[in-house]
Amino acid sequence: MLAIVFLILLLCIFLLPESKQPSPDYSLAPPAILRRFADVFKQPQFVIYTFASAFTAAGLYAYVAGSPHVFMEVFGASEKLYGWIFAMIAGALILATQINAQILRVTSSEKIIPRAIFFQTCAGILLFVGFAYNWWGMTSSIILCSIFLACQGFTFPNASALALAPFDQNAGSASALLGCVQMATGALSSAMVSVFHDKTATPLGLVMGFCALTALTILLTGKGIVRYRARKAEVEKVRLTCFLSYNIALKEKLIELLLKFQIFSLPLQSLKK
Repeated sequence: MLAIVFLILLLCIFLLPESKQPSPDYSLAPPAILRRFADVFKQPQFVIYTFASAFTAAGLYAYVAGSPHVFMEVFGASEKLYGWIFAMIAGALILATQINAQILRVTSSEKIIPRAIFFQTCAGILLFVGFAYNWWGMTSSIILCSIFLACQGFTFPNASALALAPFDQNAGSASALLGCVQMATGALSSAMVSVFHDKTATPLGLVMGFCALTALTILLTGKGIVRYRARKAEVEKVRLTCFLSYNIALKEKLIELLLKFQIFSLPLQSLKK
């Protein structure tokens, strides 16, 4: 695999012609990059949708970090059963990204996001309250987690497109900052699941509910200052990126689980290639 990547790199360097010449007005020096980042953060619409989408994504990362303990240790699911549960809930997210493309034919990103985050917040709060009072069993938890992750399939592509809508020249810097904020928030939420760990399912519900509620609060607080509409082509591009990246990431996570617990007798190492 490494040899193939190296070969592709060499082919790109020596055989792929450069379509855009270097611009003397565009500097990659650290001070210039930081100035562009500062300019991006001056755009209120970028800040609102970036942090709203980052906190919804943080709930997803919290789920990935905490769901093995909840389903296997708290609810007593076998390793094999958990693999199927994880795949089913992940399927809800992937299906939602496909449905989102069809819904955009009749409505706009600005209308989809508040509804998606609202339902995600409801699912997160229900998870937290139900886990705290031992209301939920395995089936109800699967349903609520599926709703939570499905809402992410609507939120991520539309919020990302709206965050980048105000930019033309600084679109690359804005996209880099968007990804950085999402990854940092996701890492923090995953850590919080471990920090609050008390051998129950409550910490997972707490973090997922808090992330979704924070996203909804950010969105409702700043909704009035949004001026730029999302370009549907940009939404579709982000949706495809989201679909492919989630597919790859979830496939890797699922294979990791299958290998760890030896759920099947197949040579699963070959699936990673």
